[in-house]
Amino acid sequence: MKKTVLFLAILLSYQIVAQVITPKASPSSKVQQKVGLADIQIEYSRPGVKGRAIFGELIPFDQIWRFGANENTKLTCSEALIFGQDTLSAGTYALFVKPGQATWEIYFYTDYTNWGLPAQWDESKVALKIQAAAIKTQDLQENLFIGLDDLGNNGAQIQIIWEHTKVNLPFSLNTKSKVLASIDKTMKGPSANDYHAAATYYFNENLDLKQALEWSTKAVEIRGANAYWMTRLKAQLQAANGDYKGAIETARISIQAAKADGDDAYVRANEQSIAEWSKKR
Repeated sequence: MKKTVLFLAILLSYQIVAQVITPKASPSSKVQQKVGLADIQIEYSRPGVKGRAIFGELIPFDQIWRFGANENTKLTCSEALIFGQDTLSAGTYALFVKPGQATWEIYFYTDYTNWGLPAQWDESKVALKIQAAAIKTQDLQENLFIGLDDLGNNGAQIQIIWEHTKVNLPFSLNTKSKVLASIDKTMKGPSANDYHAAATYYFNENLDLKQALEWSTKAVEIRGANAYWMTRLKAQLQAANGDYKGAIETARISIQAAKADGDDAYVRANEQSIAEWSKKR
């Protein structure tokens, strides 16, 4: 009897948890593409034509459409996208469209968490609205296609194709200015923070302490003695290299700057080090 009850309990538990799994009528798709320095991702579902008349019938003209099926179609960009004179800031957006016979309106909507069209459309959540020509095609595109094409360092285009309609959304990027800024920074050499970070790592890992002292000295030269956290590290590296007299002098410089900034922790740390190094010099 106990075995029968246990069997029925297991069977009942399985029936509660188990569910039928079937393919979605509109399969989901994810497009991930690097364009210039930007990472762009588009997530959407791909409904099929299935012998139906789509634009103008299944999807009426001049009405906002959810642009796909199932979850919202979403676009995520790590850099600003420039559509003509308009700029879409980096972020994640739901995409909605208003198809017309000759022109489409495309909406980038800041609230992308709802399912389908918002219950209440909020114009303040439209980050950008652009218009694009609806191009008629001879070939049938069975499933909705959204992708990126004409890739270049400074831009690309979002391509939308379904049934006998194609829409291109060309955009540009500020790639050139970012690359030039990066080149300019690199050609000028490492910054004080770069030297300080490298020296700190070498000091903490007890690596080449002479090299670390060179980097720390360069950081102080660039940043100035008022950067008491940098002069503190330089003093520690001088001591680690056996130059206790120089370490004490540098620590005193660090104390003065730390006092001016009201950083008592650095004052105490330097004073303790000076007391220790004074016994060794």
